[in-house]
Amino acid sequence: MPADTRPTGSIRNIPIGVWTLGFVSMLMDISSEMIHALLPVYLVTALGASMVTVGVIEGIAEATASITKIFSGALSDWLGRRKWLAAFGYGLAALTRPVFPLASTVGWLVAARFVDRIGKGIRGAPRDALVADLAPSELRGASFGLRQSLDTVGAFIGPLLAIGLMWWTADNFKAVFWFAIIPALLSLALISFAVREPGRPQGRRRVRNPVSLTEIRNLGADYWWVVAVATVFTLARFSEAFLILRAQNVGLPITLLPAVLVVMNVVYALAAYPAGALSDRFSRVPLLAIGILLLVGADVALALLPSLGGVVLGVVLWGLHMGLTQGLLAALVADTSPAELRGTAYGFFNLLGGLAMLAASIIAGGLWDIAGPRGTFLAGAGFAIIALAGLLAVQGKVGANATGNDAG
Repeated sequence: MPADTRPTGSIRNIPIGVWTLGFVSMLMDISSEMIHALLPVYLVTALGASMVTVGVIEGIAEATASITKIFSGALSDWLGRRKWLAAFGYGLAALTRPVFPLASTVGWLVAARFVDRIGKGIRGAPRDALVADLAPSELRGASFGLRQSLDTVGAFIGPLLAIGLMWWTADNFKAVFWFAIIPALLSLALISFAVREPGRPQGRRRVRNPVSLTEIRNLGADYWWVVAVATVFTLARFSEAFLILRAQNVGLPITLLPAVLVVMNVVYALAAYPAGALSDRFSRVPLLAIGILLLVGADVALALLPSLGGVVLGVVLWGLHMGLTQGLLAALVADTSPAELRGTAYGFFNLLGGLAMLAASIIAGGLWDIAGPRGTFLAGAGFAIIALAGLLAVQGKVGANATGNDAG
């Protein structure tokens, strides 16, 4: 970890490299969310896909990204360098963008999402490890919160652009998909030319085989407790595609459906940095517990209030829960893993989370077809309560290194 003697507690003290990586994420998320905000409805209305198909596609897409992260994260530890692996992942995602407007069948869209998520998987673990390498330990929560906030700004700008373009083009899905190519290319250019990777600190141990049994043990018990809690929690947090479909279910016009992700991500972006900064001063675990309770509230509102107001309440609570959990979980991984194994640590963290997301999305799609949206969201609330119980049961183990202390 590079030395940093600047005063803490200010967003201005966060390193420029973390800011730049945040803008890289923001631009790629603008591109991704312009497509993601419309894709579930496009699949169902234009291509005739079933709800189970939507769940399978979303689950496979996210699981693919997560499985890929274990390899790219371990490779970044072995090389001792992270930037160019991340840049390759952003480039691969950018190259897939033209497939979305050109696809004429569900199969082509599945392939495009698959390759796009491989790009996400390649960049994810090296990028998160690079943030941890750049951030001073006393600003780790704030740094991850800032990157997450900027990423999430892109996640609501993208749907806003999608709304405007859908209105301007009279609901022309393919025109929106073509426009999404531009921010993806800008993201690739920014990470390639504006991000500087710090040199390897003297004395840091070199890792010959990051995924060997010995190195997996070296990740430590505290790290694996964090992964266990996060994996159970992910079972409660299925794809946001189901928020869009719930809004359509209560009568929101197709042109305005991207507003669901706009609202959620505005709340998410506003909450992520303050939550991260607060976690640098206090334990991360209580904030994480509050985030899980917010997810329970979101699910209950979406299940039991079948109206536009109920959807708005559920979406706002969903965004708050994301802000209080995602950056904190990423910071907890850095807190509890050795510096020379951070890429591998983020890889395993995302691998298990991705498998849980695959299961959650498939279950959600099946429940929707069998029991409707009420059954889907109540099941999500049940999984969230189980995750909260697990967090409270192991809070001593998880919380011991959960206040921003440097683990390596």
